[in-house]
Amino acid sequence: MDLSDATWHKATRSGNTDCVEVADNLPGVVLVRDTKDRDGGTLHIDPSSWRSFVTLARQFHAAT
Repeated sequence: MDLSDATWHKATRSGNTDCVEVADNLPGVVLVRDTKDRDGGTLHIDPSSWRSFVTLARQFHAAT
């Protein structure tokens, strides 16, 4: 898959710390990579699965 058009971003709350970056601008896939090792591999996730993950993460964060 050609990732050259991926627009990567990370959470604004992460500041300058290492974390993950997400690209959700490509059709049919959400990409996730580690900021410490951008060439180390990219997860390819189905958009509906990604939305479920984000929803659960927000619920968990709100409960803590």
